[in-house]
Amino acid sequence: MLNPVEHRSVAIVVFPGFQSLDALGPYEVFAGADRAAEEAGLRIRYQPRIVSLDGGSVVTSGGIEVRTEQVPRSAAVIDTLLIAGGEGAKAARQDVELLRWIRRSAPHCRRVATVCTGAFLAAEAGLLDGRRVTTHWASAAQLAEEYPALNVDPDPIYVHDEPCWSSAGVTAGIDLALALVEEDLGVDISQTVARRMVMFLHRPGGQTQFATPVWTPRAERSAVRIVQQQIEADPAGDHRLPQLAASASMSVRNFARVFRSEVGQTPGRFVEQVRLQAARRLLEETDDSLGVVAERSGLGSAETLRRAFLRHLHVTPDAYRRRFTVSERTGS
Repeated sequence: MLNPVEHRSVAIVVFPGFQSLDALGPYEVFAGADRAAEEAGLRIRYQPRIVSLDGGSVVTSGGIEVRTEQVPRSAAVIDTLLIAGGEGAKAARQDVELLRWIRRSAPHCRRVATVCTGAFLAAEAGLLDGRRVTTHWASAAQLAEEYPALNVDPDPIYVHDEPCWSSAGVTAGIDLALALVEEDLGVDISQTVARRMVMFLHRPGGQTQFATPVWTPRAERSAVRIVQQQIEADPAGDHRLPQLAASASMSVRNFARVFRSEVGQTPGRFVEQVRLQAARRLLEETDDSLGVVAERSGLGSAETLRRAFLRHLHVTPDAYRRRFTVSERTGS
């Protein structure tokens, strides 16, 4: 006798101003996995639904109307609860009824997942306290500040802290959904879905590689501020601590203390950050060899450059260049 099919409901929660890909990307993954599972004769199948508090048409942040179903009255029918993000997340986390439904429903679901700023709704509902989570790199600092009970990691594409999953923004929701499918149905089905969507099953590196350089505070003391400007103007210069302290007319110990107090990081960390950003620009904008890029950016050698990229961006310089070179992006 054939085993009966087990339908697993995936409720993708949206709200006015949600990011369309945060919801539609995972929806397509689960719909594709359902087809692949049927083709493979598997018992587990998916029923993805895009739902909102009242149902009906909901307008995305880009102005697209999406037809939704009303959230289920009984959360017991939901296997996976996935909360989208987007510009409307700020207003949505003030929606008492929506938060009440999320808070009441989550404990009955096998797992809860968030995409991008959907993490703010889950955090507001109290679902993420004490857990490691991620969100879009541009919102990570805000999430950590507003919800100090969370352990926010801004780099991963997605994070799994049982029973919760969270992901970075927009297309990262697709990565997250593929990981959920892999957990349920195995790598063969998730790989099939990824190939049909022309995607990596596991995207190389973290989201830090996509982030714009973080602005560093300017020191209040003019002498330290001038040192910052000197480092930025010549990343490859001699920026050892004694030389920097001498430029500021301070003792080494006092300079290190004042720099950290006013800039928020050590002089060595600041120098490394400036050199890394210089190397990123050179890889994006020039055809210089890795050795030349390392020398011009102050990182010394191609091997030091490689180690710095792996440590901070989790990709090699070659891989970074292939993804972000200006000539490839512009088609020139």
